[in-house]
Amino acid sequence: MSALQDRVCLITGGAGSIGRAVAKLFADEGAQLVLSDLAESALATARAEIGSHRAVTVAGDVTRAEDAARMVETAISAFGRLDVVVSNAGNFGTVAPIGEYPEEVFDAVYKVHVKGAFLLAQAAVPRMTDGGSIVIMSSVAGTRGDPGVYGYITAKHAQVGLMRCLAKELAPRRIRVNTLHPGPVANSFQGAVEADLSGIIGRDGTEFFNEMIPLGRHAEPAEIARSALYLASDQSSFTTGTTLMVDGGMSA
Repeated sequence: MSALQDRVCLITGGAGSIGRAVAKLFADEGAQLVLSDLAESALATARAEIGSHRAVTVAGDVTRAEDAARMVETAISAFGRLDVVVSNAGNFGTVAPIGEYPEEVFDAVYKVHVKGAFLLAQAAVPRMTDGGSIVIMSSVAGTRGDPGVYGYITAKHAQVGLMRCLAKELAPRRIRVNTLHPGPVANSFQGAVEADLSGIIGRDGTEFFNEMIPLGRHAEPAEIARSALYLASDQSSFTTGTTLMVDGGMSA
């Protein structure tokens, strides 16, 4: 039997490259999908790319409690249950010295990654099937510090604290909660980060990151998806409250 046969999985940030890769793999493993992102047009493209008749979409903003509730209700209405939540919505912000880092950018990044994950869990947990799984997409940035990355790194660390609280609370219901920590991924999100970085450090940002990664390259979105599948499925039946690194050794 497939690893997620007939499980209902809600994926936020579902129109991005990692969200699409996770959705495609989950669909291949038998899941029924609810994909959420900010724009319905991007979701329609993602759904077409996945090619699964078992997927529905719902546009919404994870930083709004009513939108998070609507995402969960879409899963219940469409499929009658909710087994897996992948909290994947994200933004980066900027890189700047502490005296110049814009307060509004810090707030916007923290709001998406931390408040968004909190609101999604708050809406989802009461409706989830016992024995399910919550996967919060953090980052290698959630385990390290780098100058100037104040919004993103702070938010990614905070997601780990949220995960640990949830893991303890939900263990009696056998709902596992873990964070997944990719290193640099070969996608447009990372490409934009590296383009900005190139101007700041005066050298190629992609090469800069590759030199920091012991495996010497960026991950492909499909590689991150395979780790998400492990955490979402019964393969990780005794894994909760943990930080799974998928960073090519960058955090070693």
